[in-house]
Amino acid sequence: MTDSQDFSHPRTASSSPVEPVQVDIEAQTAESPGSPSSSPERDPLKHRPTRSNTAKTYRPAGGWGQQWQPGQEPGIDTSAPHDGYSTSESPKLHQECDITVVDFSQDNMLMHRLDNQSLVKFMKELRPDWGACRWVNVNGLSWDVIRLLGNNKGLHRLAIEDMLSAKNRTKADWYSDHTYIVLPLQKLIHVHSDSDCDSDCSETEDEPLNEKERRKESPKKRSFMSSWRKVMSSGRSKKASCKLQGTSADLHHRINGFVTPNSIPTTEALYKARTLQRYHGGPNTERIEFMEKNSALSSKNLGVSVEQVSIFLTSDNTVISFFESSAEDIESPIITRLSTQETILRRCSDASMITQAIIDAIIDLAIPITTAYQDVIGDLELNVLTQPSIKHTKSLYILTSEISQFRSNISPIVNLVNALRDHNSEPIGAQGSSGRPVKTSSSSVMISPMTHTYLGDVEDHCVLITENLDQMRRAASNMIDLIFNTIGAYQNESMKQLTLVTCVFLPLTFLAGYFGMNFTRFNAIVLYSDAFFWAVSIPAAFVILVFLMRDMIIRKFRRFNERRVIAKSRKARVARQMNDKRQ
Repeated sequence: MTDSQDFSHPRTASSSPVEPVQVDIEAQTAESPGSPSSSPERDPLKHRPTRSNTAKTYRPAGGWGQQWQPGQEPGIDTSAPHDGYSTSESPKLHQECDITVVDFSQDNMLMHRLDNQSLVKFMKELRPDWGACRWVNVNGLSWDVIRLLGNNKGLHRLAIEDMLSAKNRTKADWYSDHTYIVLPLQKLIHVHSDSDCDSDCSETEDEPLNEKERRKESPKKRSFMSSWRKVMSSGRSKKASCKLQGTSADLHHRINGFVTPNSIPTTEALYKARTLQRYHGGPNTERIEFMEKNSALSSKNLGVSVEQVSIFLTSDNTVISFFESSAEDIESPIITRLSTQETILRRCSDASMITQAIIDAIIDLAIPITTAYQDVIGDLELNVLTQPSIKHTKSLYILTSEISQFRSNISPIVNLVNALRDHNSEPIGAQGSSGRPVKTSSSSVMISPMTHTYLGDVEDHCVLITENLDQMRRAASNMIDLIFNTIGAYQNESMKQLTLVTCVFLPLTFLAGYFGMNFTRFNAIVLYSDAFFWAVSIPAAFVILVFLMRDMIIRKFRRFNERRVIAKSRKARVARQMNDKRQ
C-alpha cells in the first residue's frame, strides 16, 4: 500500500534568499483536529500518523565546525539584510581589518591605509580617472568589509560562501564579470615554548636554593638536582602553551585550541592561525597536539602556518585579495615594486599581473619550508647512517606525513596556474552575482599575454617544490627500510655469534655431563688424570664445529678464491695500460 500526495496546488516561495523554510511534519500530525492542517481533505499524510521508526540523522556535539544545514540555499548573498553567515547559535563574524587600497597607473601611484569604518566612506568616492588599476588588499575576515566590497563589485554569492569557508580546494571559478581564486598560503614560523629557557631560568622558577645551601651541596647531589630540574621543566614544556612568530608578526599565544597571534606588529587584533597539522587534522585534537609536539621541525623551534587566501579579479581591472593574517608578507614586496615606475607592474598596470604577483609571492613563502625540511631530513639521515634506532622511524613517519600535507597544498596550484593560462576571454552568457543581470559596462575577465608568460615561472617554482618534496618522501621511506634492514642484520649477526658459541660448547657440555656421572669405577679417571677429559673434548669440539659450519667454510673459501682471481685480473689490466702508455 502506497501513500500519494497532491502537488497540484502551487506553493509560495520564501522571501529569504538564504534560509530555507523548515517544516516539521511530525508537529503537524500532532496538532489538534480543528486546525486546518489536520482536516481530512487537506492532510496529505493521513495514512502516516507517526514517523517514530524513521532513522534520524546523527549530529555530533559541537558540529565539528559545520555551520551549514543540508539542503539549504547555496551561497551567501551580500545584499541580504542579515549578516548572511552567522546563525543564532554562532557569533557574528567581525574583526578589525587592515585594508590597503592602491590606485596606480604608469605615471602615478596612490596608496590608502583604511580600516572597517573608513572603508565605508572611501568606497563612496569615485575612482580617480588616471587610475588604470586598483588593488584592494584586506588583512582579516570581517562580514561588514566583505558585504561592502561584495555589494560594490557584485561578487557572486558562491564565491562569498567559499571565502568564508574554513578550507577549500585550490581552484579558479569564472563568473561573468569577475573571477574567484582561492589557494592556501604556507609560511615558515618560529615556535617558542614558555618553558624553553636556560637552566638558570628553570632553577629560579622551581624554588631555587639559596647560596648557602648550594655551597653545602656536594657535586654529585648538585648534578642530580640539576638533572631533575631539567626533567621536570621538560615535562612542563609539553603542557605549556606555544608562542609562534612569523615573518612579520610578534609573539603568538594559543587560545581555545588555536594559535592566536597578533596580525601585524602595529595592530592589536588577534586572528586564529592554523598550523599544518591543524589545517589537515580534523576534529581529533589529541592527535593534532601530539603531532605538533613531535613535529619534524619542532627540534629547530620551527613550524608551518597555513591560511586560506581569496582573490577576486574583476573585469574593470581591479583586484581584491583577502588574507586571514599574512597580508603584510605579500603586500610589502608588491608595494615596493609598485613604488617604482620602471617595474613591470607599473608599466603594464594590469590587474591580472597583480594576481600573478600575489600567487608568485605565496609560492616564494613556501620555498623556505622546503629548505627547512631538507635540513631536518639531512640530520635524520646522518643519525640513521651512523646510529640507526627504531625511534628514528617515528620521526620519519611524522616527517613523511607533514611533507605529504605540505605537498597536497602546493601541487594543486599547478592546476590553478594552468587554468589561468588556458582561460578563454570570450564573454560568458550568464547572470551576475546574486542572480542580478550583468552590467552593460562590464566585460569578461581577461588574462593578458604578459601574465600568461610570467605564470609559467610560477608553475616552474611549484613543480620544483613538488619534485623536491617527492624526493624527500622517497628518501624518508628508504631510510625507514634501511633502519629495519640494519636492525635485522644486527639481530642476525647476534644470532650467528650465539650459534657459534653454542656449537663450541655443545660437545663440551655433553662430555662434561658424561664425565660427571656417578660411576662405581671409572677407568678413564682411575688410570689417567683429568687431562684425559681435555684430550677427548678438544678434538671432539673441533670436529663437530667444522661439521656444523661446513657450508660457511665452503662459502668463505670460494669467496676468497674469487676475490684473488679478480685482484690478479685487475693487476694485469693495470699493467697492460701502463705498458700502452709507455709505448
